[in-house]
Amino acid sequence: LLELRILLHGPAGSGKSSFINSVDTLVDAVSHDSFTTEYKTNKIQKGEPGTFYPFVFTDIMGLEKDTNKGVGVEDIKLAMKGNIKDGYKFKPASTISKDDHSYNNNPTLNDKVHVLVCVVPANTIHLLSNETVTKMRDVRLAARDMGIPQLAILTKIDEACPEVKRDLRNVYKSKSLKKKEFSVSLGIPLNCMFPVKNYHSEITTDDNIDTLILSALRQMTDFGEDFVNNLYRPTSSLQTGI
Repeated sequence: LLELRILLHGPAGSGKSSFINSVDTLVDAVSHDSFTTEYKTNKIQKGEPGTFYPFVFTDIMGLEKDTNKGVGVEDIKLAMKGNIKDGYKFKPASTISKDDHSYNNNPTLNDKVHVLVCVVPANTIHLLSNETVTKMRDVRLAARDMGIPQLAILTKIDEACPEVKRDLRNVYKSKSLKKKEFSVSLGIPLNCMFPVKNYHSEITTDDNIDTLILSALRQMTDFGEDFVNNLYRPTSSLQTGI
């Protein structure tokens, strides 16, 4: 059974793990931020134990400006191709070698990435270093060349705009959250960018938070399904979202 693989990448601390936990919150638990250091596949459980939704999130170490910190761009490219096994601990100073026991020499369609999601914090996107933005661009161009659809989610929108913090429903009216500026910075079209607020200290679910998360999630799965379906129709043009 094919599971859509959604790979989340972006700067360290942008909220990748929190987004995964927030999706899970719609079903069960409350999230906590974490700084991921390994290649980790996350399944989302349905109501009954042992049953899962037909998509998985792959979380990776965050990008950082220094060459010897954060995940390497080449490792992300290999991950998109399905060459990295679950549990691989990233080494910022070096790319995984083919001799590593976590290197997957024969990736299946299930191992490959079907959707690439760039996760960026709306409140500090303007502070991203040129080096980090360049790394994100390299990843985006590699995904484009592979035909992998991609989109972006803007996290921490409540910290970026007081009006949104007061009422999440103001997100689409906010002058502080100009998606056009973010689109230019990231090189991702406006219609492929989704503002979200992750769960943090909330002890109950919130319809307004859920609406934004589900909107982004629906687009991710739609993109992934289109990509996989197009693999079986080689004459069709791929919907890359770029």
